[in-house]
Amino acid sequence: MSARAAATPTTPPDRSRGTLGVLFGVVVVDLIGFGIVMPVLPFFAAAHGADGATLGLIMTAYAAAQFAFAPLWGRLSDRFGRRPVLLVTIAGTAVGLLALGLAGSIAAIVAARLLGGAFAANLGVASAYIADVTPASERTRWMGLLGASFGVGFVLGPAIGGLLAPYGESVPLLAAAGLAGLNWVQALLFLREPPAREAAAEGAGRRLAELRDPLVRRICGVNLLFSLGVTQLETMFAFYMARRFGWDARAVAFVLVAMAVLMGAIQGGGMKALSARFADRSLVLVGSGLLAIGFFALPEAESMPLLYAALVLAAVGRAGAQPALMSLASQAAPPARRGAVMGAFQSAASLARVVGPLAAGALFDRAIAAPFVLAGALLVLTLALAWGLPARVAAPGAVGEPGPA
Repeated sequence: MSARAAATPTTPPDRSRGTLGVLFGVVVVDLIGFGIVMPVLPFFAAAHGADGATLGLIMTAYAAAQFAFAPLWGRLSDRFGRRPVLLVTIAGTAVGLLALGLAGSIAAIVAARLLGGAFAANLGVASAYIADVTPASERTRWMGLLGASFGVGFVLGPAIGGLLAPYGESVPLLAAAGLAGLNWVQALLFLREPPAREAAAEGAGRRLAELRDPLVRRICGVNLLFSLGVTQLETMFAFYMARRFGWDARAVAFVLVAMAVLMGAIQGGGMKALSARFADRSLVLVGSGLLAIGFFALPEAESMPLLYAALVLAAVGRAGAQPALMSLASQAAPPARRGAVMGAFQSAASLARVVGPLAAGALFDRAIAAPFVLAGALLVLTLALAWGLPARVAAPGAVGEPGPA
């Protein structure tokens, strides 16, 4: 039996549901730090001589480390507990951000992003924490609130980054490092461990078992294509706006803030009603379609109103699809393997962020519209693969959890 399963006493389910507020607070602060970096890093890299391909390499370094470590954190959280793994990853995030803020060359920036990515691979752990303490029938709602935590983090983070950027690109990065340190203290003091589940046996066969399940494999495939499309915008948006419209870090930051506000409003305020009325698959399909339209429209926009309309479509599509897809993934495995499955799900997105930025950077250097055309095509493929998903999923072996509504 694992250390996590043997641990006593465990937090009762009703009390652990209450600690979800603390978890969301930890996630929000973590994402504020990430959000601070988003609008500043492209300009920070450009100041050290980065072109599109180099920026893609920097983004890939972070994602490659995240991809390599996400399954490890998921398995460790199944074995030793969600809380200790979250504490370790938050501490590592702080160190990685400090190294980034002090970097003086492209090589140092890449090294700092490798370090930061290795410890940032904890979204699967947070998702598994939520799944541990919520019934399947409510999971889309709670995953929506996790998405809303992204929204809050991505509202405050880019805003802080944009406000601090005029004082030097390294200033926002060092501020993000300090915030991550404070987040570790918050988690240490207030975050409790959810109820222990009976952990699955370790072994090479078990570690590969998640992707042997056809449903898990399809869900991860959908997440891979979805994330490949999204990374095209995430990687090259700042360079695109600087090249085409002459924007600086502050202007880019506040567009990101506006998109995050819209996504947070949908995921925090509307996801409960949407998930009650529509099946998870429907939300994935509609959201992916809106994203495809937005991506195709973005490089065609000849005026700011048309550009903003394309970005609104992209934000609405992502806000609807992402939590529904996370909900499907969380219900596709027994509770004892949920951390590993969510780690595999996150790894699909991380793999997309390994390949996607390299493609985006190389395409951007050839034609600045090309990454967004590729993104639209990838979202069309996402639609095709997601069509074969079930409307909702009941986790196999999830004793005591209500079935899908």
